[in-house]
Amino acid sequence: MFDLDKWEEIFNTLQKNKLRTVLTAFGVFWGILMLIILLGASQGLQNGVAKSMLLDATNSIWFFTGRTSIPYKGMPPGRSLQFTEEDLKAIEENIEGIEVMSPENWLNGNYTVSYHGQASPFTVYGADEDYFPIKVTFRYINGRPINHNDNIEGRKGDRVSEVLFGDEDPIGKYIRIKDVHFKVVGVYHFDGTAFGQGERIYIPFSTFQRTFNPNGSVTLFAVATDQAVITGKELEQRILKYLAKRHIVHPDDNQAFWTHNQEEQYNQVMGLMTGIKSFVWVIGVLTLFAGIIGISNIMIIVVKDRTREIGVRKAVGATPGSIVSLILQESVFVTGVAGYLGLLTGIMALEGVNHLLEMGGADIEFFSRPEVNLNVAISATLVLIIAGALAGLVPAIKASRIKPVEALKEQ
Repeated sequence: MFDLDKWEEIFNTLQKNKLRTVLTAFGVFWGILMLIILLGASQGLQNGVAKSMLLDATNSIWFFTGRTSIPYKGMPPGRSLQFTEEDLKAIEENIEGIEVMSPENWLNGNYTVSYHGQASPFTVYGADEDYFPIKVTFRYINGRPINHNDNIEGRKGDRVSEVLFGDEDPIGKYIRIKDVHFKVVGVYHFDGTAFGQGERIYIPFSTFQRTFNPNGSVTLFAVATDQAVITGKELEQRILKYLAKRHIVHPDDNQAFWTHNQEEQYNQVMGLMTGIKSFVWVIGVLTLFAGIIGISNIMIIVVKDRTREIGVRKAVGATPGSIVSLILQESVFVTGVAGYLGLLTGIMALEGVNHLLEMGGADIEFFSRPEVNLNVAISATLVLIIAGALAGLVPAIKASRIKPVEALKEQ
């Protein structure tokens, strides 16, 4: 039940002891603010690392060729290996647990890509429709991606669009690559920070092979693991074993083929981030604990300063419960208001940093979108308020047990 007299009394007490109130509130405010900023910064670090290092789907595995290092079945070491389209078909037919698979080739040599007098040396890649779900950092800003029915249509990055087309809409226009014209069907933006990713032109793999690579070789390929069927590591080993058999490679030759398993890298990065977040939580909790200790000390001082007043209250009939509730109410009010202000200031600070990064177009490596889980932030604030109440409980109970005669003797 709302008691106006009690609240007036609390505000009068706080007003008379402004310095004490400010110091108590600042300890709570600072504890929540530091926790929010630390959590936001650690999340920004995790987002930045993921953006810079995890350029592909976390269940993707990339396969590359090398040179053999061990003689096997009459074949000498030092052979240069090359994937073929037949390899990919055989793997897709014989290996279970593949969600999608896509080859990747690129155009070698000196050439320029041109459109109506504008030209620049961009890299041209051949890939199929399953390539882009694996390249999760590619985001379309205009048009559409390559699909199964494309034959001679191409797609390109936003940096390419800027250089060749300027402010003109590139969709439906034709660009020339080695005297072959390709229709633009989409423009993508690369969300990562890796150099050159946004300066690529992609054309359908079948078109690339017919036009620029009639021998059917494949530079590399990627698969996405169906994690409901198999783990990435198991799928990687099965494919490597199958490739070794097809290309007559010794089973122990680890230089003939090499891979990049994004699942392993993702687990390593997330393990590192978990360690960093745990450290941040320890620092944040210690900061909150310091605030709680500060509240407890202040409440002890409050009770000591008001001993005579409490004695008078008891002498005129105040119950122990009313005295405890008065002190607790004051404690909860101060911690609640200070905690809320700390929460609000922390969130506003993170939003301000995000706004500055977006407005300034800053692309900071290993740091992106600092943010905090609102549920976690509110929970931390509530914990601190409850802790503030508990911190005031002990001195409040002690105050309620003071005998009026003894209290009135206090100076």
